[in-house]
Amino acid sequence: MWIKTLIAKQIKKYNTSCPFKLAKYLNIQVIEYDLHKEIRGYYKYDRRNKYIVINSNLSDEWKRIVCAHELGHAILHPRLNTPFMRKNTLFSIDKIECEANTFAAYLLIPDESLFDSHNQMTIYDIATLHNVPVELAELKFKGLF
Repeated sequence: MWIKTLIAKQIKKYNTSCPFKLAKYLNIQVIEYDLHKEIRGYYKYDRRNKYIVINSNLSDEWKRIVCAHELGHAILHPRLNTPFMRKNTLFSIDKIECEANTFAAYLLIPDESLFDSHNQMTIYDIATLHNVPVELAELKFKGLF
């Protein structure tokens, strides 16, 4: 899968899978802002400048997930201004939202956690282990098989 390959190159090049660090290395400004409770964040492109805006009212875990999702937009759809990431975005069937969700799943969940032969982990266990929604763990698992 091309998204997986792209992420692997970024992780190897910058030696991190942290979406905040990757954004910094890629010169993408991450800004926290007090957004409406229904809006988790969004990506904006303006005159060769890239911005990820994250709702400052979110938990640290959700800020990380939103940053990963919006980083997906910044890398996969760099010149598009994306709609707000709302609470139901993980259920979206829109192509660019699905790609950003897939990007987040591959960035935040290492392959090793799915192939640990000593431990029969469920999708729920994997989601809990990596502090991500079950929907992202399912995306990652489906993409591997």
